[in-house]
Amino acid sequence: MNAGWTGRIYAALSAAVIAFILLPLAGIVWVSFFSNRILTFPPEGYTLAWYVRAWEMDTFREGFATSVQTAACAAVISLALGVPASLALARGRFPGRDAIQTLLLAPMIVPGIVGGAALFIAFIELEVLFDRQIAGTLGGLLIAHGLIALPWTVRLVTASLAGMDRSVEEAAASLGASPLTVFRRVTLPAIRPGIVAAALFSFVISFIDLEKSIFLVGAGRTTLQIALVNYLEWNLDSTVAAVATVQIAIIGALLLASDRYAKLGRAF
Repeated sequence: MNAGWTGRIYAALSAAVIAFILLPLAGIVWVSFFSNRILTFPPEGYTLAWYVRAWEMDTFREGFATSVQTAACAAVISLALGVPASLALARGRFPGRDAIQTLLLAPMIVPGIVGGAALFIAFIELEVLFDRQIAGTLGGLLIAHGLIALPWTVRLVTASLAGMDRSVEEAAASLGASPLTVFRRVTLPAIRPGIVAAALFSFVISFIDLEKSIFLVGAGRTTLQIALVNYLEWNLDSTVAAVATVQIAIIGALLLASDRYAKLGRAF
């Protein structure tokens, strides 16, 4: 088989994989405009009414607000913990370094439902120990979402540090700059794209989470993902597709912005 045929086969397989990934998303966007009151094919017509209906529903509005607030807090928590941890892992040489790195990255490989159940059980044990409610509170939810986002921050910031020229830091130190000044004036500007990407990606990871939220969200509070699941239990119309389309647009924009600041493919 010559190189020409190999290239065509590779291109065809790549196109098939991309289509397999994108067609369901395109289908959701298409369905969101159906005018059918009950989701059926073919569509009777097209309308924007489902977007209006979704916005008018308190559960979706409140769920969206909670998800945005939780994701923003999770991004801040992950940066506050992840940036110092990345610096220690990338620059330090100490016993147990590899074990700590594995521990910080572990939430990436633990199934979401397992992680959610484990956190719920851990919070219950802590409640018994300290006689203070954690599960079902906003603080518990923020802790869980911070843990969701932390591995991605560590991964992206560590990748930025690994690609940085250490000689610039050494030159600044040799000219009398203190370690804090070196970090503030040299290291931080160099890794700023990675930090911005980590913040955006952490926001996305928290925003789309369902498994941990469903265990830890409290009474009277819901995230957008939980609101979608609850709505689907009793309804079968295009409202969910409309909400999902808005999510696809938001998440897609944030991922593109993240990739603009730090090539995500280099971190995986």
